[in-house]
Amino acid sequence: MDRLSSAIKKARMDAYVMYASSRDADMRYLTRFTSSDPYVFFKKPGETGTIIISQMETGRASRESVAAVMTRAQAGLPDIMKTEKDPYRATAKMIAAQAGKKILVPPNFPLALAEALNEFCSVVVDRNTVALMRSRKDKNEIRMLKSVQKITETAMGVAVSMIREASVKRGVLFSGGKPLTSERVKFAIHCCLLEHGCSAVDSIVSCGEDTAVPHITGTGPLRANQPIVIDIFPFDERTGYYADMTRTVSKGTPSEEILAMFSVLREAQELAISRVRAGIQGSDVHQAVVDFFKDHGYESNTHGFIHNLGHGVGLQVHELPTVGPSGTALEPGNIITIEPGLYYPGIGGVRLEDVGVVTRKGFDDFTNFEKELVL
Repeated sequence: MDRLSSAIKKARMDAYVMYASSRDADMRYLTRFTSSDPYVFFKKPGETGTIIISQMETGRASRESVAAVMTRAQAGLPDIMKTEKDPYRATAKMIAAQAGKKILVPPNFPLALAEALNEFCSVVVDRNTVALMRSRKDKNEIRMLKSVQKITETAMGVAVSMIREASVKRGVLFSGGKPLTSERVKFAIHCCLLEHGCSAVDSIVSCGEDTAVPHITGTGPLRANQPIVIDIFPFDERTGYYADMTRTVSKGTPSEEILAMFSVLREAQELAISRVRAGIQGSDVHQAVVDFFKDHGYESNTHGFIHNLGHGVGLQVHELPTVGPSGTALEPGNIITIEPGLYYPGIGGVRLEDVGVVTRKGFDDFTNFEKELVL
């Protein structure tokens, strides 16, 4: 029996119910149906599940959805609305009629709908069953993730080439007769991604002292002999799956501090990759990197290595499992990042990030892009 059916039975519930659009990663995972409007999904033990949607979406849903398709009319909503004018009560009554009197829901289930459901059935919150299911990818998911990662590398190549080919005037990078700015590089990245059917937001192209703040997106002219952190995490618009990748480069030779930090950073990433395998605790891999940095004079406190070593990637850019202090045992099929970083105000920061799949014997790193600091 599948994990969700087991969770329903263990909780002594009749069904698992969601109400969300496909922007919710769990909904997209369970149904494979894409819709910007929310719809109902319910699953009883041993069944594949059913979605309840508007009549106009049935043709497309019958092609896309891996769940059975039911219209709102078939579920009785028009008749219910003749006596129930409140839309939440009407939807709740429809759900109770189809799913049963004991409902298991995800933690982000809409509160107003949950309150209405409580008038017709009992509601229990499930914590992370679907998130755990999503964390272990099958061969098709791995294929889709590898595909978007290759596109991400293409976009990274565009960004690195712009920096490599730029000229330098008074310490500022120039391209096409104009200063090469963070905004121009991000625009080129996003155009490349769009050409390949992917989208991205909040891409990072930060420079100089800004790189000491891990997730500052960057703004203004890029400068020579300074670290430039490029972090891209797009998703494939067709499949919904993400990739995640970071490189640190410099047009010209940066400070001795940055050179030393980057050298240790590369070794730390290699160490982490060598430790990853099914069964190892994510917290242990993280701690190995913390200890490695400390042994090389980079003790983590308010500066230095100040974030998790990695995270899961899938229908969300950050999902289970965690490769950090709270990380649990890694499993075959987990897609994770390995992204150590060092950050010091007044000096700058460096980060490298690869993504790959956990196997029984190790880590299949399917990021294939250079890790050279000086361009």
